[in-house]
Amino acid sequence: MTEPAPPPAVPSGAGARRGRPGHDQETVLRRAVELFNRQGYEGTSMGDLARELGLTKSAIYHHVPSKSHLLEQALDEALDGLTAVVETAVEAAPGRSAYDRLRDVVAGSVEVLVAHQPAVTLLLRVRGNSDVELEALRRRRWVDARLTDLVQEAVDEGSLRADVPPDLVSRLLFGMVNSLVEWYRPGGPVDAAVLSGAIATIAFDGLANHR
Repeated sequence: MTEPAPPPAVPSGAGARRGRPGHDQETVLRRAVELFNRQGYEGTSMGDLARELGLTKSAIYHHVPSKSHLLEQALDEALDGLTAVVETAVEAAPGRSAYDRLRDVVAGSVEVLVAHQPAVTLLLRVRGNSDVELEALRRRRWVDARLTDLVQEAVDEGSLRADVPPDLVSRLLFGMVNSLVEWYRPGGPVDAAVLSGAIATIAFDGLANHR
């Protein structure tokens, strides 16, 4: 869907646009992500977002420069959280086992998903149809590669069973985590900490090397 061109940029030195009364940029982003998840990114126009917020289409551009900018912000929100979890595990102090670091990544990924569920849901639906989506997929591949490396480290140290390929273990582990977007609802009967512990227990009891 073709977007109308935004109005001219604010002249240098004029300061950042703060948005109109009643809607800050965070609110606009949250409502945009809801619409993208409900209607699809391609199926959502800036006019749709304006109607959702009770604004005119031109007024939306006082908050954000484009629809793709909103998509980029949402995907970065999800990816920044996941990247931080992985980097913390990879850079952990020497002497901490790969097995423990991998469990930390699984638990941390659940926490990111619970805290940023709409943004993570949007990330999981990205198919590479724009430069913004291609960059998000590149960052996801980096995360996947680091996770596979960590699984291999855990196998090499003898903590995990060696009869399942590390890349498949990584996909299965985080497929379980990602499935939460389909049914988990914040504020529901399952506490996030309990959920995180349950996933780690179920996954690692099956993966542990019991020899």
